[in-house]
Amino acid sequence: MANTLYDVSRKQFLEGGINWLTDNVKCMLIAGSNYSPNFSTHMYLSDIPTSARVTPGVLLTGKATTGGAADANDVTFSAVPSTSPQVTAVLLYIDTGTESTSTLIAWLDTGTGLPITPNGGDIIVTWDNGVNKIFRL
Repeated sequence: MANTLYDVSRKQFLEGGINWLTDNVKCMLIAGSNYSPNFSTHMYLSDIPTSARVTPGVLLTGKATTGGAADANDVTFSAVPSTSPQVTAVLLYIDTGTESTSTLIAWLDTGTGLPITPNGGDIIVTWDNGVNKIFRL
């Protein structure tokens, strides 16, 4: 597969429903073997099976939008248990506090270091420092 935005987030970005700078954007590590993304019909965190969620969501900090690219500080997932499934993707979403209204933003599965086999240590997601950053609109 390739890194992509979910259709619901494309629509929301175009219609002003997502504000990258002020919304509670989170990311989580995903076991793609337990989830087959459908970018046109999956809209909310509730569409992601709990068996596919390797970690809880972590709030992005230091968000920026320079040049139309979404950026944020790198993210550390602390002490990911070695019993966790292999990480094959990073999922970005807006956390509303309710899974059935938390909008899916992006599926990132082609980053350097993926897949990752958890070993009990930290997993650090280092965002691209090029012009596209996390993703570019």
